[in-house]
Amino acid sequence: MCTDHDHNHDHADHKISRRTALRGGLATAATAGAALAGSAAGTAANAQEAADPYAPTPNPVLPPSSMVLDLKRTALVVTDPQNDFLSPDGVTWGVVGENVTRNNTVANIEALFKAAKAADITVAVSPHYYYPTDHGWKFEGTLEKLMHKIGMFDRPGALNTEGFEGSGADWLEQYKPYINDGKTIVTSPHKIYGNDTNDLSLQLRKQGVDQVVLAGMSANLCTESHMRELIEQGFEVAVVSDGTAAAVVPDGDGYLAALTNFRFIANAVWTTEEAVKHLSA
Repeated sequence: MCTDHDHNHDHADHKISRRTALRGGLATAATAGAALAGSAAGTAANAQEAADPYAPTPNPVLPPSSMVLDLKRTALVVTDPQNDFLSPDGVTWGVVGENVTRNNTVANIEALFKAAKAADITVAVSPHYYYPTDHGWKFEGTLEKLMHKIGMFDRPGALNTEGFEGSGADWLEQYKPYINDGKTIVTSPHKIYGNDTNDLSLQLRKQGVDQVVLAGMSANLCTESHMRELIEQGFEVAVVSDGTAAAVVPDGDGYLAALTNFRFIANAVWTTEEAVKHLSA
């Protein structure tokens, strides 16, 4: 993974130009077909997607959300609010930085923390840590290989915080007042992507929580996996669409993939502004 910011910026610009051109070509073809069929609505939808592939669906056919928060049984859950994902000095910034910046993810997560603390609801953070023994795994998935290779989320041991402060595994500095206030639940680390490998569900159940407002990093990996597992465990989950972000690489757009699955699976998909309003009700 390249860590040269200028190189990545130029490379990202090149990728976006090619991707936008491809989307523009597909949209043009689709628009022409819609015009031949006399479908003005289809033309408008394709034009909007070409302009912004992440925009809300113009004419959704999926049922609208009916989720209403009961703050007595609601928690904010934030996955991986750590430097390696959210800091320009983090080891993944070269591939996630553009999407993090576009979504205003860092500030949006802070807004969620503020709103949750003001509402005095349960707040939980589900971190990702790797210890030396984890590097001895006999087999790994594609991104596990990459994360281990670049030292992502590395710590010297489960009971050792030496070198933690300011490291890639540490919290983003501006989140520390919220996380280190003595009230926020910090779960045991998840080791792949989902919370089926940590104690998040137990911690939430012990707080009487069955509704979750979910944000954090990264969209199509840990955040989506947490959404899936929480829903499988019987929680009602609202995902904050701009409270997350993902890698965008030639192999695929992680954020676009996650948005599709959020819309198909979550009980609600809210913007940060919408989530804050729900938390302030």
